[in-house]
Amino acid sequence: MRWAHSAAIGNAFVALHGDLGAGKTTLVRHLLKALGVQGRVKSPTYAVVEPYELPAMNVWHFDFYRFTDPREWEDAGFRDIFASHGLKLAEWPEKAAAMLPVADVDVQIRTLDDATRQVTLTAHTATGAALLAAAGGAT
Repeated sequence: MRWAHSAAIGNAFVALHGDLGAGKTTLVRHLLKALGVQGRVKSPTYAVVEPYELPAMNVWHFDFYRFTDPREWEDAGFRDIFASHGLKLAEWPEKAAAMLPVADVDVQIRTLDDATRQVTLTAHTATGAALLAAAGGAT
């Protein structure tokens, strides 16, 4: 994961899209391990957010799958987290779409078969473009 070595990752918002079981959480786990997270990386499906404190940055892994109303994002106090410095990774961002800021990078994961995924990265900001450049991709 080349992103782990990019300075832009320290204050980015990455939105992960894909069907249930597409691999969003697996991708996040690999990224967090590359960033230096030790131990088990839990899915935030029930907790909604799992925070990680690393020497170089704070990371928040969100899963909005269980949201029934985008206002739940505001009620939970997530505006403060998104306004703070650190990496924010959000699965099922469409469930809180009206409240979320623009993602620096959208990651779309499409299941082709049991073992194959098509991943499309789209940058929406200068931070996102820097992340894609660090990954060797087009902006």
